[in-house]
Amino acid sequence: MSKRDFTEHNLPGLTIGISGPSRKRFAQRLISFGLRLQGAKPYYIRPGSRVDVSMLDGLVLSGGTHVHPSRYGQEPQVSAHYDQARDMTDYSLLEQAESVGIPVLGICRGSQFINIFHGGSLCQNVTPLRVNTRHRPLLLPMQTVQVVSTSRLGKLMRASVIGANRIHSQAIKRLGKNLQVTAVDNDLFVQAIESTRGQWLMGLQWHPEYLLYHSGHRRIFSEFVQAALAFKLDRLEPESNRI
Repeated sequence: MSKRDFTEHNLPGLTIGISGPSRKRFAQRLISFGLRLQGAKPYYIRPGSRVDVSMLDGLVLSGGTHVHPSRYGQEPQVSAHYDQARDMTDYSLLEQAESVGIPVLGICRGSQFINIFHGGSLCQNVTPLRVNTRHRPLLLPMQTVQVVSTSRLGKLMRASVIGANRIHSQAIKRLGKNLQVTAVDNDLFVQAIESTRGQWLMGLQWHPEYLLYHSGHRRIFSEFVQAALAFKLDRLEPESNRI
């Protein structure tokens, strides 16, 4: 059976893990909705859960509390709530996901965690550093983001300048290894990262789950799920066995 026949006539179920806080919040429910819109089945992962990532087809590291600064060699510089059980869980999940090679989407905290996992660091408070942008929460896409047009994100958004929301107060400072910056805001704070090693791995500093009414942000979920499908089909039907 060819990959095309498998895709068209016998579509396998897709299970996407969503790592989040112990209590599922509205953002995680919207992520689940965005995945279901694309035909995937979400599986929620709480802090402390032990999950065999090889049984998943994709992984979302969602937003939430700040990552503890000890993860990138710093002491806390701001008053914040930390969830070190979640930090440990996300580290295990991401370590397994990169070992297996499944697609990974990091959102806000998730993008920052991907960067830290790869040896990068964060700026713990970007508020006093803003010059060209105002620091205030924006659920609507009122933040201007410049996108590298040749990147995976640029091809998805089909524009070099897009609107995005902003809920974060931290940002990537030192970029981690095997990552590339694919979008920045008007103060040049990193807004998106991707892997340079071939794996479908994307980190977004904004929250696309709140922007599902916008076709460009919806395409992020669509391509992520398609990448998970392609990865699953490759595992079910290795290249050497195709006719």
